[in-house]
Amino acid sequence: MNDRRNQERLDVCLDAVWDGSGSRPARITDLSEGGCFVDTTGGAYAGELLTFRIQLPDGNVLELTGEVAHQMPPVGFGLQFVELSDEQREQLRQFLEYLKKPHGPVRAVLR
Repeated sequence: MNDRRNQERLDVCLDAVWDGSGSRPARITDLSEGGCFVDTTGGAYAGELLTFRIQLPDGNVLELTGEVAHQMPPVGFGLQFVELSDEQREQLRQFLEYLKKPHGPVRAVLR
């Protein structure tokens, strides 16, 4: 498979909820400024626009919109972020910088 990503990807384990045809639990297993991989049993189709939310360690919620770039049934799918506001991009950048700092394991949970 050709890896077209050009941003640094971080291996993470972040609980999230995504909205497509209903709200579904998921786990984000890699994250970059350009997209992420969504580990979920719920299905999505290539080109579908989805919104997902991650509870951040500081208590805020990071809500992002992405287009399904590829599918890996039954494991999950890759998202390319689209239609992000300047505020969302900045919040994502700050979170990625936080993840790069040395500290204990990070596990964000959406409640």
